[in-house]
Amino acid sequence: MYTHEDLSNLRSNSLKLQGWIRQQTFSPEMEKTLRRFSSWEVSELIFRVNQSTFRGKLAADPSLPAGEVEPDGRQRWFSLDEINELRRRLKINKKSLLPYRPSGQRAIRCAIANFKGGAGKSTVALHFAHAAALDGYRVLIVDFDPQATLSHSMGLTDVSEEHTVWGIMARDLIRETERMNDGPVGAETGAALPQRHLPDAITGLGLDALRVGDFIRPTSWPTIDAIPSCANAAFVEFASAQYRHLNPDWSFFAAVSRYLDQIPDDSYDIILFDCPPAIGYQSMNAVFAADVLYIPSGPGYWEYDSTTSFIGQLSEALEDLAYGFDTTLPTGNMALPKAFYDIRFLLTRFEPGNDLHRAMYDAFRKVFDGHVADSAIEMTRAVEQSGRFLNSVYEMDYRDMTRETWRRARSTFDQAYEEFRAVLVDAWTKMEAEQ
Repeated sequence: MYTHEDLSNLRSNSLKLQGWIRQQTFSPEMEKTLRRFSSWEVSELIFRVNQSTFRGKLAADPSLPAGEVEPDGRQRWFSLDEINELRRRLKINKKSLLPYRPSGQRAIRCAIANFKGGAGKSTVALHFAHAAALDGYRVLIVDFDPQATLSHSMGLTDVSEEHTVWGIMARDLIRETERMNDGPVGAETGAALPQRHLPDAITGLGLDALRVGDFIRPTSWPTIDAIPSCANAAFVEFASAQYRHLNPDWSFFAAVSRYLDQIPDDSYDIILFDCPPAIGYQSMNAVFAADVLYIPSGPGYWEYDSTTSFIGQLSEALEDLAYGFDTTLPTGNMALPKAFYDIRFLLTRFEPGNDLHRAMYDAFRKVFDGHVADSAIEMTRAVEQSGRFLNSVYEMDYRDMTRETWRRARSTFDQAYEEFRAVLVDAWTKMEAEQ
């Protein structure tokens, strides 16, 4: 028989080996670093220009970043900072290389959610974040999943639960409760509203004093920041249920939305949420704060069945929020009932030569007409390796495998990202039209 003590011992053994595990996946210093990108990648895959054109631009202006030259002089390698400097200064055929970003608008937010484990949520979030960064966007990723796969993939392992989404929600509870207690009087009776008291176990943590930036961590990618997660944040679902009991009027589902509203509009371009495989307090915060909802799913019947259940339960949960709360409660910049600019289903682990996968792809398109991404994420050897080593395909060096293997893996994410970017741009356009 095994008890909690055995589970604790297993965890202790795991913690002892964490350093060794990190050495297998990250650098020997246990820090994840971002590789440089070759002039071939920069010209043809990032800027989408001819190599000779790119070389000509560099030769014409010695003040441009020159990168690092290989010993044989055949190839230059550029950091992401250098790539972004080139993007700001170069024009090709009189056209800017900067990505589309409407002025005066806040970052567009996308939740990547499904309660089916293994659907590829973290993989999609990681690759979309990296593709967007290579596209010139500034990205904030928010890891809502206590499994912390996305956080670990970004090299963030030393995380305390106070600086996760749980800390944001607890901070919001304290501040919202104080705001309610400071409120004047009841509207109808003119009597003072009852005071709501939170225990010292919550107020004594000092979370209400944390600033917005205290929850945000830099990553090895200079234009990607993260609000990470950790295993200790798994208790957030239990804690949130307790918090709602302490203050039933707390609009818990809007806690993260209210937090994000405090970030200056021009700090980021895209905010990505990696959701846990469940519909709970964390995932509802992510969904409510999102402008766009992306739902990854495997190409099998059981994945399709689970995805159908997910959107059904999500619909019921959002309906409860829409009509179960006083609409005068603050919900940040999001309104009730909750509405998305777009909803997309994205097939993952797709094998084009598999008859069942093709049939399920056709079924998804028939059932969710107009909401299925045209570009599925194909399962290739390089894609499989990227998941194993907590790296995206964009971080993998093509010299470690055949260039064709690497390029095929990259192309599947490139195509999915280009479609994703078009969805976000369209959402930005709709957001502008509302103002």
